[in-house]
Amino acid sequence: MFATVNSLGIFGLETYPVETEANINKGRSRFDVVGLPDTAVSESRERVEAAIKNSGFSFPYQHITINLAPASKKKEGSLYDLAILTAILKASNQLKADLSGCAFIGELSLAGDVRPVRGVLPMLISAAKTGIHTVFIPQDNAAEARVVQDITVYPVRSVKQMAAHLTGESPIEPVLFSLENTRSELTDAPDFADVKGQSAAKRALEIAAAGGHNCLMIGPPGSGKSMLAKRLPSILPDMTLEESLETTQIYSVAGKLPAGTALITRRPFRAPHHSISAVGLSGGGAVPRPGEISLAHNGVLFMDELPEFGRATTEALRQPLEDGKITLSRAAGTVAYPCSLMLVAAMNPCPCGYFGHPTRPCTCPKGMPAKYLARVSGPLLDRMDIHIEVSAVNYDQISTALPSESSADIKKRVNAARDIQKERFQGTGVTCNAKMTPAMTRQYCILTDQAQILLRQVFDKLGLSARAYDKILRLSRTIADLDHSALIESAHLAEAVQYRSLDRKFWQTEA
Repeated sequence: MFATVNSLGIFGLETYPVETEANINKGRSRFDVVGLPDTAVSESRERVEAAIKNSGFSFPYQHITINLAPASKKKEGSLYDLAILTAILKASNQLKADLSGCAFIGELSLAGDVRPVRGVLPMLISAAKTGIHTVFIPQDNAAEARVVQDITVYPVRSVKQMAAHLTGESPIEPVLFSLENTRSELTDAPDFADVKGQSAAKRALEIAAAGGHNCLMIGPPGSGKSMLAKRLPSILPDMTLEESLETTQIYSVAGKLPAGTALITRRPFRAPHHSISAVGLSGGGAVPRPGEISLAHNGVLFMDELPEFGRATTEALRQPLEDGKITLSRAAGTVAYPCSLMLVAAMNPCPCGYFGHPTRPCTCPKGMPAKYLARVSGPLLDRMDIHIEVSAVNYDQISTALPSESSADIKKRVNAARDIQKERFQGTGVTCNAKMTPAMTRQYCILTDQAQILLRQVFDKLGLSARAYDKILRLSRTIADLDHSALIESAHLAEAVQYRSLDRKFWQTEA
């Protein structure tokens, strides 16, 4: 007795069809699973046997062989349980239904309930391309199916319910495609209206949000660096549908998609602790999963107390920041995850926090501030588009009753600037000024004659690197977009240059 049931496999964000073949022969009772299964797949034997019995079916105590094809690909996870069970029921003539064009995804409990699995969204998106027109998934993954078109998806709570549907006894209502009411927020971001003073820092973060620029905040303890960063999500531009789908797929693969969420529509804000390892940041494992870099895709990665992160951890950021993706190679294969993000970092200028403070003396031993600042490498510092000095707030600023500008008002300007960039880069795959290629930088960063003269003076005086030169141009372009200016004027360029000065104030000062 033989039967074949379709399923789907996933490796990173890459999905592929899997044929679950069941062959039942007379002989000594045995249950083998072949096709490069990992431990979780091999353990499906116990789950499937118990689920068949507890769902009112008979388990065939014969020689059962399950093959997961293609056998050349490593099979990982418990998502094949439902397909294996269905293939056994089909091969033993306990399930008489036409399963052609159908695929089955889900983990089983011993009682026969169907449990949620990771990666359902990317598998559903690619299912139609493989000739599959119907997919049975766990009920708890049903929200992900609401944003997928051209395929019929049935949410399943238990094996009994699925069998009743397939035999026509009790049909299951399919998940209907709808982008209405699918918007779900990751967090409720606090508002910039709570911030007293710090007008320069808020202006810099507005520019960063408008152009997708990396930024570094440096200042004494208690000046509000973390408070400002945590309010950044409230002014980030609205996500496009394409960006939402990309981000949601990554969270689905990582198993971090909030329950009941169909689509992530608020830009992620990830803030890992400084004790995180390089693998935790970049991703990894035997079958590489997304790390914090990829979980921040289309959003913000906030690194508080930047010098406290391990050197290997921070240096792992350099290539992904440039390429917008990270490639992980393991024995099981090579996976590429997108990681187009804004890096926002905060730090004190020294261990005590008061190096360079205008009124409070630094209490660190001689040479200690320099060693502390040296934990941030030059190449990483050069990748920071904006350097922000966050000074301590004085009494008049913190005690004022005057309201601060709200995040909603700032976000209007940010969205207006992003609309300009969306039209500018339409059809190129680039979404913001910070991601411009060198050719785009030459094409769109057009300076007035006065701005050209100023840029030459700045380049010669500050000894800018080629990367810093390009970043100043892109930053100037964002400032001009906020000002609705077609050309980059001297004032736009001068403001951009000011945001590249802290490396000379702190890193080149005798400490």
